[in-house]
Amino acid sequence: MDCMIDAGKHTRRALNADQRRALKAATVSVFLRQYGRKAQRGVEPNDRRYSREVEKALKQLKPEVLDALMRDDEE
Repeated sequence: MDCMIDAGKHTRRALNADQRRALKAATVSVFLRQYGRKAQRGVEPNDRRYSREVEKALKQLKPEVLDALMRDDEE
């Protein structure tokens, strides 16, 4: 009975540098798709939803870092 693992208890693993970079690049990619989507004709122009927190974080990044995150898939 001592070696039974509680199925409801999950532990979080720390992400390594490559995983953190990939997660950031994926977040930026999703944000850019949502941010760049055109408004639908005849519909409310403010119907586009995107994360304001991500927008704020991207505005604070250096241009070189933002460019590297945006071009992550092109390498």
